[in-house]
Amino acid sequence: MGFSLGTIRQWHWISASICMAGMLLFAVTGITLNHAADIPAEPTFISVEEQLPTPLLQDWLSANSSPERLSSKINDWLYANHKIALPRQYNSEWDGTEFYLPLARPGGDAWLAIDTETGEFIYEDTDRGWLAYFNDLHKGRDSGTVWRWFIDIFAGGCIIFSVTGLILLWRQSSHRQATAPLAALGVLIPLVLMLLFIH
Repeated sequence: MGFSLGTIRQWHWISASICMAGMLLFAVTGITLNHAADIPAEPTFISVEEQLPTPLLQDWLSANSSPERLSSKINDWLYANHKIALPRQYNSEWDGTEFYLPLARPGGDAWLAIDTETGEFIYEDTDRGWLAYFNDLHKGRDSGTVWRWFIDIFAGGCIIFSVTGLILLWRQSSHRQATAPLAALGVLIPLVLMLLFIH
């Protein structure tokens, strides 16, 4: 019994320590998401309409019958001339004449379209700020595979923390008479709110 209780306590404090920063992040962004309409935000918008140099365009197209990735020279030219930094990994669209690259990310959106017949390209970027960035992390929006794995693992840690905490409360309830009523209240309050106020 003692070893069992000690093991539960150990799992409880370990899961609490690992999940502490994540729980704080998700709790705060839960509030900001709930009041997103009340929090003023000034997104910044960048638009670039330009033309790729003909030699770069021709080299890229001659090396790719179905271009799904831009050449490193085009990447370097875009950054050097317009501060457009493209990620290493991306999924583009090609319809035979237009190269289209969506660049959605937490806290913002961007896209790049290149007309391969003329070399003209359009780049647009919208940045909604740090608050939107953390709100999108909360939702896992456009945050990538690694972050989605983190959310799943973090959620598992929170489950361990909650279940071990519930077991500890149950085992020590005889020493704290208010434990059972408070735990029941914690279940009853959201249940009543769901039944009465959510339609």
